[in-house]
Amino acid sequence: MGKVCVCSVPPVRDPRMSTFLQKLRVEWPTASKRTSTETLRTCVLANLNGSEETLPPGVLGRLCLKELAEQRLAAGYDPSIDHCLVTEDLLSVLSELQEAVRHWPEGGHPGPVGGPDAGVDDCMVIHVVNCEEAFQQQKLDLLWQKLDDQAPHTQHAVCGPVKVAGAPGTQMTAPEYYRLRYAQVCEASALKHGGDLAQDPAWTETFDILSVATIKFEMLSTAPQSQLLLAHSTTSTKGTKSGTFVMYNCARLATLFAGYKHGMEQGLYPAFPRVSSLDFSVLHDEGEWLLLFNSVLPFLDLLGQTVSLASSPEHHIPVRTELVCKFLVQLSMDFSSYYNRVHILGEPRPHLFGQMFARLQLLRAVREVFHTGLAMLGLPPLSHI
Repeated sequence: MGKVCVCSVPPVRDPRMSTFLQKLRVEWPTASKRTSTETLRTCVLANLNGSEETLPPGVLGRLCLKELAEQRLAAGYDPSIDHCLVTEDLLSVLSELQEAVRHWPEGGHPGPVGGPDAGVDDCMVIHVVNCEEAFQQQKLDLLWQKLDDQAPHTQHAVCGPVKVAGAPGTQMTAPEYYRLRYAQVCEASALKHGGDLAQDPAWTETFDILSVATIKFEMLSTAPQSQLLLAHSTTSTKGTKSGTFVMYNCARLATLFAGYKHGMEQGLYPAFPRVSSLDFSVLHDEGEWLLLFNSVLPFLDLLGQTVSLASSPEHHIPVRTELVCKFLVQLSMDFSSYYNRVHILGEPRPHLFGQMFARLQLLRAVREVFHTGLAMLGLPPLSHI
């Protein structure tokens, strides 16, 4: 059975943020109602050992986490962790995480509340937390392990702050951010196609995907632990145009293969031959070898560098989303340069078919890299833009 990964921030309560994540096609545990904390409260009281310490209002008790933290120093837990003031709100967050684990089926796709148990032993919880809250999240993690002997394996992904470029104090909510990028995508499309397509139902899904691609490339092109500065305009060359550029070139590949299929159906081209029969020595163009050696061949190595779950005892996950984004942007640049210069679908003459099929096979591999890279970012490929 494969591992089930539950991302915790903790589970989302703000409906605006939940809607924003849904628009970004991000599956995330949500807390639609407060879960029962009775069992956890009982465990807390049992661990207090009759302490009569005077505590601040709203605090159930003070639990010592020092021993657990010391046992996990090699994993990277903060050595200064000593105790945890347990409140009802903290237990509520922990209870929601337990529920998310119980109702998160194998494969990572959320199921209905009350569904079959997914197998806690095969579950990993990834705490995604900003750098300011990382210390408190470590406490929550250790508290979970102290109160629940079936607590799953956990790791932490610490993210840097997100700020908006502009005057000091400039604010922008998540829904405003999405609407801004969506409007910019529609505006760019209107300039390209000479009309307002935002009202055309046939383009609704395309604009949604392009907006999501714009946002994801803008946010994930920066190393997760670094500060992210969001631009109000599209004048920035970092991120705000990268997503549409990658999606555009992916769509060009789809158009190319659709063109070959149409030509084959019209009798202009023969059916694609066996790959073993192709003669790749006819690929002489420098751009072809650039695509092969800079993109297709190193792609598997890139996948291994991007993220490594539970590969070591450390609780910190080395997430490198920026590697995927930069790789896809560079691939798009190389492919665009090649595509603009070389005519792939040549004249329907038998002596030209060998080179055409060798090129198409290379671009099949390029297309697979595009699709796999986009899938890692939670983006579907587009067939047109």
